[in-house]
Amino acid sequence: MCDKCAKEMEMKLKAIIDKHKDSRGALIPVLHEAQELYGYLPLEVQRTISEGLGISLAEVYGVVSFYTQFSINPKGKYQISVCMGTACYVKGANEILNKFRTRLSIDVGECTEDGRYSLEACRCIGACGLAPVVTVNDEVFGKLLPDDVDGIINKFDAIEGEV
Repeated sequence: MCDKCAKEMEMKLKAIIDKHKDSRGALIPVLHEAQELYGYLPLEVQRTISEGLGISLAEVYGVVSFYTQFSINPKGKYQISVCMGTACYVKGANEILNKFRTRLSIDVGECTEDGRYSLEACRCIGACGLAPVVTVNDEVFGKLLPDDVDGIINKFDAIEGEV
């Protein structure tokens, strides 16, 4: 990110903090807006929030690491989530997850270098009848086999103009 862009983002973050700092329970709304701004909550952002709200960095990090909607890692344009709930796990979700790891050369919680894909393992998403299930952003893929992973990646590569 360019220096000018970073300064602009920092100013926006400080405005978010200022908007909430006198409110009771300001941390959660500030974290949500900060993540919306940055896409995730890196340590530097958490530190700025800590200083701006006058609370410890440990408390900020504790909230960020406790709630699953917050991320300390960047997310890809296409956020792949493999359901690891009981029905999905029993029907081979772990093998599907491993195939995504191999195909994308990333691990769970990571993002590809080009920022296109990120990979997560999640708990039950409530689509047990379609097990095993993967979501890519809001699109659901069900009754998958490890061999289906290449087709899913190819679909989104085609959207980006790569086949």
